[in-house]
Amino acid sequence: MNKKENIFLRYLKQNEMRKVTQRELASRFSVSLGSINKFIHKMIATGFLSQTLQVKKVEFEQPKRAIILAAGFGMRMVPINTEYPKGLLEVKGETLIERLIKQLHEVGVEDIRIIVGFMKERYEYLIDDYNVKLVVNTHYGEKNNIYSVALACEESNLANTYIIPCDVYCEENPFASNELDSWYMVSDEKIVNSNVRINKNFDLVPIKSEDIGNKMIGIAYINANDGEHYTGRLRQYVSSPAHDSDYWEIILNEGNASQIAANLTPVSLVKEINTYEELRELDNNSNQLNSTTIKLISQILHVDNSQIEQITVLKKGMTNRSFLFTCQGKKYIMRIPGEGTNKLIDRQKEAAIYKLIKNSSITENVVYLNPKNGYKLTEFVANAHNCDPLDDEDLRRCMATLKKLHNSALTADFEFDLYKQIDFYEHLRGSQSNYRDYDQVKERVLGLKKYLDTLEKKWTLCHIDANPDNFLIEQSGHTMLIDWEYAAMQDPDVDLAMFAIYSLYDRKQTDHLIDIYYDGNCDSKTRLKIYGYIATCGLLWSNWCEYKNTLGIDFGEYSLYQYRYAKEYSKLVCKVLEGKQNA
Repeated sequence: MNKKENIFLRYLKQNEMRKVTQRELASRFSVSLGSINKFIHKMIATGFLSQTLQVKKVEFEQPKRAIILAAGFGMRMVPINTEYPKGLLEVKGETLIERLIKQLHEVGVEDIRIIVGFMKERYEYLIDDYNVKLVVNTHYGEKNNIYSVALACEESNLANTYIIPCDVYCEENPFASNELDSWYMVSDEKIVNSNVRINKNFDLVPIKSEDIGNKMIGIAYINANDGEHYTGRLRQYVSSPAHDSDYWEIILNEGNASQIAANLTPVSLVKEINTYEELRELDNNSNQLNSTTIKLISQILHVDNSQIEQITVLKKGMTNRSFLFTCQGKKYIMRIPGEGTNKLIDRQKEAAIYKLIKNSSITENVVYLNPKNGYKLTEFVANAHNCDPLDDEDLRRCMATLKKLHNSALTADFEFDLYKQIDFYEHLRGSQSNYRDYDQVKERVLGLKKYLDTLEKKWTLCHIDANPDNFLIEQSGHTMLIDWEYAAMQDPDVDLAMFAIYSLYDRKQTDHLIDIYYDGNCDSKTRLKIYGYIATCGLLWSNWCEYKNTLGIDFGEYSLYQYRYAKEYSKLVCKVLEGKQNA
């Protein structure tokens, strides 16, 4: 028997308590009635089916275990993912993960391992209620679900195992007490951005991302014969950091077609819930639809929840999570403060800054800002792009905007003290730095303070967080600064230093930036001062990154760059001051 025939037999066995017709089979698997009739005649002739379509002489196996993947953030589920993990979304009065567990129990699968990470504590009750095992993935923030599957296989292999995402709702039980081939579930819905399509032999054929394929559901079964093979491939992939960002399905791809059968399911019977609107479409009465954030937006804009549409998660920021949505034809961005920001940001000061710049054209239109928790609603700026730090035209516009801010005569009654902030982030970090020579580098950076304090400074309102991503350039060329969480009184040259280190500039690029801001008239003392600020700000943000890392948030090479700025530019300034090198 081939893969397609095994899938048909599985369905007949799964539904043997009722009469399955040829038309039902044809409809269920999107094949012609003629193909089904040929299959039926062949199976009866070979003795595998009775005249009443009862399966005979086929050696099925009993599934033994299940792996449910529930570790990730579920970022596309914003704003619900700030309050609930995806597996605990309620659909039709039942949480997704509990429904899956019950469906597994119905077919006799009791060995269930749930891989948890984000909000892992929320799943703890399942141990008592359903006798499941929780496996904690501490790397859920930086590794994809291939790592989660590997964690579940440390003491066994994938034989006789279901692999299941936690975010699917199945109208009918997708599992069975009798299985044949290994299979991977796809729906009959055709979409762009799938990785596979199903061919006439029920093979999963890899496709290009721009081609149309079958929607991947993510539920799979690995039979006894394939267990060792796929476990070996899994461990091989996980052993290489190059595959940290891969989905577990990569182990199924061998050559031009997957060796695993496609289990084709009507789209009406299984729903993957990735977004707020997909949940609303499936169950308009789900409790999670009334999330705190959605309620807040409704109150601010004086609309019903149903008018909040087209919710799209934006790129996760360094400090916050934000999402874009449409309401009554207008687009808005809602900012939700990220983990640990209550310790990092003084929201009262941020609110004071926004009040100060409210009537200027230097920033976007803020509709709502809560000075207690940092939730912020702004109007979306259409047809604008963030600054490209490698584009000279963008740079000139951004530096002109910084100059406008620095020359605005706006004043706040608080400052951003670089050295106090370094100490503050060190305190938050708690433990010793991960950098072996940190104490030596810090001593050298702090040694620059005495020199920097002797230099002339223009004390004015600065943005502090002058990241290229915080500059919005409209088609007209008008440029705005957004995200004023750190803004305070400081030396304007700190903003230049911040822009340089956020852009990961080398020294030549930094000098070019300085020349643009100063119109080619920057004296050597000011240039050296900016170098000193680069060293100081690099140490500050390096500590910030180490603190965020204690919260499970890793900024990769960015954190290394910040430490290198502290290290290399403090050496540079010291050598210039000692007369060993020119600025």
